[in-house]
Amino acid sequence: MGKPTGFLEYQREKAKERKPLFRLQDWKEYQLPLTETKLKQQGARCMDCGTPFCHTGIKLNGTDSGCPLYNLIPEWNDWVYRGQWKEALKRLLKTNNFPEFTGRVCPAPCEGACTVAIHDEAVAIKSIEQAIIEKGFLEGWIVPEPPYKRTGKKVAIVGSGPAGLACADQLNKAGHLVTVYERADRIGGLLMYGIPNMKLDKKLVERRIQLLQQEGIIFITNTEIGRDISLEQLKKEHHAVILCAGAQKQRELQIHGRELSGIELAMDYLTDSTKALLDSRQPKISAEGKNVIVIGGGDTGADCVATALRQKCKSVVQFGKHPRLPDTRTKDNPWPEYPYVFTLDYAYEEAAAKFGKDPRQFCIATKKMVGDKNGQVKELHTIQMEKISDVNGHYTFKEILGTEKVWPAQLVLIAIGFEGTDETLLKHSGLEHTNLKVKAEYGKYQTNLEGVFVAGDMRRGQSLIVWAIHEGREAARECDRYLMGYTNLP
Repeated sequence: MGKPTGFLEYQREKAKERKPLFRLQDWKEYQLPLTETKLKQQGARCMDCGTPFCHTGIKLNGTDSGCPLYNLIPEWNDWVYRGQWKEALKRLLKTNNFPEFTGRVCPAPCEGACTVAIHDEAVAIKSIEQAIIEKGFLEGWIVPEPPYKRTGKKVAIVGSGPAGLACADQLNKAGHLVTVYERADRIGGLLMYGIPNMKLDKKLVERRIQLLQQEGIIFITNTEIGRDISLEQLKKEHHAVILCAGAQKQRELQIHGRELSGIELAMDYLTDSTKALLDSRQPKISAEGKNVIVIGGGDTGADCVATALRQKCKSVVQFGKHPRLPDTRTKDNPWPEYPYVFTLDYAYEEAAAKFGKDPRQFCIATKKMVGDKNGQVKELHTIQMEKISDVNGHYTFKEILGTEKVWPAQLVLIAIGFEGTDETLLKHSGLEHTNLKVKAEYGKYQTNLEGVFVAGDMRRGQSLIVWAIHEGREAARECDRYLMGYTNLP
């Protein structure tokens, strides 16, 4: 522990942000790095707990607590405090393949489980993590490190999101010949097309992909397994296959008027927006000059709000079915659970700066969508809801009569989550699955098909990027054991 009194002397400082109205003029990242002096102070706040819950990686009451990657957080916090950045980088990379991604887009369950957060604000773990990896790239410490010896074993990985990339990185380190198949036109999966550029600059994704290529990993794009190549053919050409295709099937909204033009699924909208930016073209789905309504109160919905603002929408509102979160933890949400408290996300801060108010509407239900004579959506009809708990703690929603309202809308974005993996691969593969999730035991990752493994959202359902990387690493370990009879992978 670098400074025993650090958590008493210094207050938490998170990464600085560009001013909302200014950053709405471009698609650059909205966050700015802390100075090295500030980062050292933030590292000094770490208490180096005897039992550091920040990297426990467990489930408590159905929520994530701590980092499932078991990042050695107190150790690299201490190295940063001491100014030993190279040592901090070594400890960080020991457990996390891609800190440049998690340091930007992970919701940081580690900070929710930080011991300082019991009575004060948590250590700025995310900001420190991001700073360490960027320091590594800046100083030239991160260079291609291909394996010195190849095993001759060929492994195919389906999907190039965080689970697939982590899996590929680990197996390549073990000396196997790894080929990653991606159905999109660019590598990165969710990292490339599911997260907008202002949260994760695509140059950073491309930087990592280039590094992995230099280390010997082969990437093949525009190829969908189950359509362009069968899983059976993939098995014949490789010694093992690992499925990391994610939870790509978006949840639909079954409601009157869903067939109208101008109603889009959130991920289709975000993908098109990013493709338009990278290809220097106009988006096919644009919010420009339109009243936009986002249905769904999660992070994907927030990203839709931020994207619509940059496309110069006329207005934007986000509907959520749950009540506004409390300002502080409630008794049924104690430390070290992930804190469910009210925050002003980057997108909401931008909307408030542009239109004068938070765009979120809480406890609201859409009753129907109405279109014009041309079949284009023109308005949404809603009603306010009341969330009621019974004696057993089960919640139901009750409509509040007299709260009906009509909202103008020319673009509606449905962001209510994902059902599971795409059905194309499942139909003719022989994979056992339930509710669009491929069956495989946690920790084993072996499917019912010989030599075929599965990891990430394709196995566990919609989840966090840290869980995807965690499962990708673990599946790589089990695949290595299958191929070699033993494994040295963590």
